Amino acid sequence: MKPTLIIGGGIVGLFTAYFLREAGVEVIVIDKGDMEINCSTGNAGMIVPSHIVPLAAPGMISKGISWMFSAKSPFYIHPKMDRKLLQWCLLFYRSANKNHVEKSIPFLKNLSLLSKALYQEFNEKYRDADLRLVEKGLMMLYQTPEAEKEEIEFAHLARKHGLEAEILSPSDIQKKEPNLEVKARGALLFPGDAHLSPSSLYRFLKNHLEKNGVQFQNQVTVTGFEKIGGAVNAVLTTEGRIEGANFMLCGGAWSAELAKMLGFSLPMMGGKGYSFMQENRPEILQASILTEMKVSVSPFGNEVRFGGTMEIAGTDETINMNRVKGIFESINRYYPDFQAKFPEKNHVWKGLRPCSPDGLPYIGAAPGLNNVWVGSGHSMMGISLAPGTGKILAEMHQHKTPIMQLEGFRVDRFS
Repeated sequence: MKPTLIIGGGIVGLFTAYFLREAGVEVIVIDKGDMEINCSTGNAGMIVPSHIVPLAAPGMISKGISWMFSAKSPFYIHPKMDRKLLQWCLLFYRSANKNHVEKSIPFLKNLSLLSKALYQEFNEKYRDADLRLVEKGLMMLYQTPEAEKEEIEFAHLARKHGLEAEILSPSDIQKKEPNLEVKARGALLFPGDAHLSPSSLYRFLKNHLEKNGVQFQNQVTVTGFEKIGGAVNAVLTTEGRIEGANFMLCGGAWSAELAKMLGFSLPMMGGKGYSFMQENRPEILQASILTEMKVSVSPFGNEVRFGGTMEIAGTDETINMNRVKGIFESINRYYPDFQAKFPEKNHVWKGLRPCSPDGLPYIGAAPGLNNVWVGSGHSMMGISLAPGTGKILAEMHQHKTPIMQLEGFRVDRFS
């Protein structure tokens, strides 16, 4: 029996391999990198059922235009004449409306809640994994009346869809953060959210899969596919031809290029983000988002990770230190006592989040092919949505009825 090939060894690819292996399927994971440092290892590590609104939402167009003129802004699109980028921007513009948001919420919420439940099961099952899973919720700190209005409206929306959301006063915030001053007008707390160490998760999962018979072929680039009729027979790579029975496309920001080789369109752009670790002094206790600056704060005891920016940059992986400076300067704006030290460039992590133009991932069968499935386009929610995506793809592979409605994630929705 030929193996199932997973193209892409990020966290979505690994969880897909995990659930396939649990079902007894022989799996080979192919990745163009070294599988040591990638988009899955240095992000905020947040598990966020609260994030029910996609990136393509009303207001993002006007905000995006105003942010275009700031070198340190949280969202930026490279102003270049590129057909792929122009197509993506047009589709984003068409999606950024209230109707799209309302249709998207149930899909994102259900996938998020499924993923969180799977994380809890995984953490219980593998006590030795040391995932550093912290289930203390997520606090959305805001400083301006405009952000307060938006966040309170969002609290009502979240409650309407069955999620817990608490509105906190400055004194409530200080109870959550007794070790240092927090400059905030108020905050939302989502008690159902959590965070973990993405690098710990990634390392454990990869080692676990290796021990359980999953083969890894890293630093191998896919150059094409061999098709017979409506099925793929083999992957062509820089290391030769690899035959497979079934194929999973989990290539992150590079998935659009892989889809093109297979003969279908998958609108996607890389959304570059940065993060860096700091010594946690005075100690921040609560995972938070600094709302106006779109900066994430993920504390892990004596260390804390700050991350942010969404730089729509194709597959350009260079580090723009002005963007890093924007993240850094936000720290003392919200935590004036925090002993922040500007990171050296070689200590800055960067990753390309795979961004679909409507802010929803692609999960499901590839159009026109009967043995290819896609799991990509998770944007900033890769860690948060990976277990659910992997389980759904494994069930599709087994020709089982998926455990939730997937219409919003259809792979061919822009065709």
